[in-house]
Amino acid sequence: MVLQFPQIDPIAFRVGPLAVHWYGITYLVAFGLFLFLAHRRLRHEPYASIQGPGAWSRRDIDDMLFLGVMGVIVGGRLGYCLFYKPAYYAMNPLEIFAVWKGGMSFHGGMLGVILSQVWFSHSRRKPYWQVMDFVAPCVPLGLASGRVGNFINGELWGRLADPSLPWAMVFPQAGPQPRHPSQVYQFLLEGVLLWVLLWIYARRNPREGQVSAAFLVSYGFFRFVAEYYREPDAHLEWLAQQTGLSMGQWLCVPMMVAGVLLWVWAQKRQPRALVAR
Repeated sequence: MVLQFPQIDPIAFRVGPLAVHWYGITYLVAFGLFLFLAHRRLRHEPYASIQGPGAWSRRDIDDMLFLGVMGVIVGGRLGYCLFYKPAYYAMNPLEIFAVWKGGMSFHGGMLGVILSQVWFSHSRRKPYWQVMDFVAPCVPLGLASGRVGNFINGELWGRLADPSLPWAMVFPQAGPQPRHPSQVYQFLLEGVLLWVLLWIYARRNPREGQVSAAFLVSYGFFRFVAEYYREPDAHLEWLAQQTGLSMGQWLCVPMMVAGVLLWVWAQKRQPRALVAR
C-alpha cells in the first residue's frame, strides 16, 4: 500500500472572477504568524529592557513586516531567476515580472529581507544585528506555512522512495513511482523544528548577532539534509549528477559558513549597552 497524493484544488474559493489560491493564503498565514510571534518577542530580552529613542514598539513591527514582505517578493523572484534559470530569463527578461507563473527562491527572498532590514535599521536608528536577531525566530513558522502551500500544489516533490516506506507517496504529476513527500520533511525541519530551536535559544539572550548566526547555520543544515530527499529541478539535474549536490545545497554552503563566522565574530564582540542615551 502506497499513499496517493490527495487531489486538492489549488483554488480555495472564488469571488466573482477572482480566484483565491491556497498558496496565497499560506503566504498570508505566514505574515500573520510573523506578527503574532513578533509581538511576543517584544516581551523578551533584550528588547523589553531597551529604553529611550531605541525602544521597540508595535509600529516597528508593522514597518518591519511591510519592508520584509517587499524583500521576500522582490528578492525571492529575482533569486529564482538568477540562481535557477539565468539563461532563460536573460533571453526573456519580461518573464521576470510574470510571478503568477511561479518561481520563487528562499535564498533570494532571504537576501531581499536582509537588504530591507538594512533600510529599517538605518531609518529607525537601531543596531542592525539587534534587528535581525529580533526577526530570525519569527520566520521559521512562516516558512513552514509556505511548505504547506507547496504540498497542496503537488509541487517540489521528493526523489524516488522505497515502496515499503510507510509515508511514500505517489504524486500524479511526477509519474506512478512512490516518492518522498519532501515538502513535509521541509515543513518539519526548516519550519517547526527550526522555530523551536531558535525560540529557545533566543530566550537565553545570547550576544547580539548570534541568533541570526544560529538561523543561518541551522536553516542551511536542515535544508542541506532535506535536499537529499527532494527531486532536483529538471533543468538542474546535471548539476546534481556532476557535483553530487543540488543547487539548493550549493546555496546552503555559503549560508552555513557565513553563520559560523558571524557567531564567532559576535562572541568576540564587546556587548552593547541596552539603554539608548
